[in-house]
Amino acid sequence: MSQVQSQIEAARAALTVREAKVRSLGLLGATALAATATVLLAGVMVLGPGVVIEDPSVVQAGPSAG
Repeated sequence: MSQVQSQIEAARAALTVREAKVRSLGLLGATALAATATVLLAGVMVLGPGVVIEDPSVVQAGPSAG
């Protein structure tokens, strides 16, 4: 009977779910990557395709009066 009890305890120990340790550095890296992707995607959505940013000197000079 003792052998059966020890096998049951060994099986319970093998089936026990251990909690995974949270690695703060990995979590920080994933957060930084997500934040960077969000900022880049927001820039794409605001500018969109076909938007041209002109040279500031041309914009400031304006049309020629003549």
